[in-house]
Amino acid sequence: MIYLRSTLFFILAVITTSIYGIITVPMAIMSQRIGYACARSWGTQIVMLARVICGMKFEIKGAANMPTVPVVIMAKHQSAWETVAILSLAPRSAWIIKRELVLLPFVGWALASLRSIAIDRKSGKGALEQILEQGKERIAGGLCVVVFPEGTRVAPGARKRYGIGGASLATHTGAPVVPMAHNAGELWRRNAFLKYPGTITLSIGPLISSSGKEPGALTSEVENWIEHEMAQLPPAVRR
Repeated sequence: MIYLRSTLFFILAVITTSIYGIITVPMAIMSQRIGYACARSWGTQIVMLARVICGMKFEIKGAANMPTVPVVIMAKHQSAWETVAILSLAPRSAWIIKRELVLLPFVGWALASLRSIAIDRKSGKGALEQILEQGKERIAGGLCVVVFPEGTRVAPGARKRYGIGGASLATHTGAPVVPMAHNAGELWRRNAFLKYPGTITLSIGPLISSSGKEPGALTSEVENWIEHEMAQLPPAVRR
C-alpha cells in the first residue's frame, strides 16, 4: 500500500509541479508578488498531496514565532518536505540555493525567476560575497532569506557542519535569525521514493538577535538551538 500511495503521489506531484512551473515563470516576470503566490500555492498543494495520499500529517510548534518582518530563516534540511512546507507557510522569501538547481526543468526555472540566490558552493569566499551582496538587497526589499546551513540534506539523527553564510548575512544586515527544526526525514527521506505515513513536527524557534555578534558565534547559537530542539521532537509515528 505504501508503494502504491507513493507512486500515486509521485505522478500527481510531477503533474502539479509541471503546471505550476509553467505558470510561475511568466507570472514572476509580470509581478514578483504574483509569481511568489503561485510558487506558494504549489508548495501548499504538494504538502496537501503528501497528507492526503501518503498520510503525512504535520503539526507546528511555536507557530507564533513565524516571522512577520524580514529575517534570515535557518532550517534543518532532511528532505524535500521542509522546502515546500516553509515555502507555503513563511512570508515571501528569497532562497539560497546551489547554482545547479536553476537548470532543473520547471522547479529550477521558477526558482531563478523568483530572485533566488544561486551560489557555486565550490567558490568559497565568492559564494559568501554573493550571499552578502544579494541577501542584503533582498532583505532591504522586505524579503526573508531562507538558508539550510548544513548545505545539503542529512539523514535523521545525523548532522553536518553548519556554514556561516546565513549568520554572516544576519550580522551584516542586522536582521535577526529564526531557527527551524523538524523530523520530516523520518517519513520522507533524502532522494527516497517511498513516503511513509505519520506526523511531522515543524518547530519554529524565537527570534535570535544578530546584534553585536560575530558570524561564528551566531552560527553556534543557531546550531545549538536547532540540534537541541531536534533531540526534543517526538518521533514521526508511522501507522
